[in-house]
Amino acid sequence: MKKRLTILIGIGIFLSVFLYSSLKTVEPKTIENSPNWIPLETAQKEAIEQNKLIMVDVYEVGCKYCRAMEREVYPDTTVRIVLDQGYIPVKLDGNSEEMVRFNGEEITAREFAQKKGAYAFPTVLVLNANGDVLKKRTGFMNVDELRQFLYNSGS
Repeated sequence: MKKRLTILIGIGIFLSVFLYSSLKTVEPKTIENSPNWIPLETAQKEAIEQNKLIMVDVYEVGCKYCRAMEREVYPDTTVRIVLDQGYIPVKLDGNSEEMVRFNGEEITAREFAQKKGAYAFPTVLVLNANGDVLKKRTGFMNVDELRQFLYNSGS
């Protein structure tokens, strides 16, 4: 009986240490050279002041292609150069009920995305300061595709 109890306690301690160390390594990692994503309302004001376009990355939390773009494409130096020169970057969860303000109107992020034609994710929108969609592309874009998409938007 004592042997069985000792074994169960040993297994319990092992599982506790294993679980603790596993959960500690799951902390989100900061992505270096990631764009400075700002809220939509602020982006509209800055776009007017700086005479830039607004690039909206419409994503979904569970989307693997959205995460791949966030990790691999947006931090790329050449993409960042094009973004920083002519765009105000915004990241928006297209399935969120979070309220956003744009053109003086307060709506959910989902309603905003749908009004702009973003029904699938990821979708990249290029808007002018008035909120008009100048360009839209749905689906994963690699570094070259995103850079060309942004470069050819007239910025």
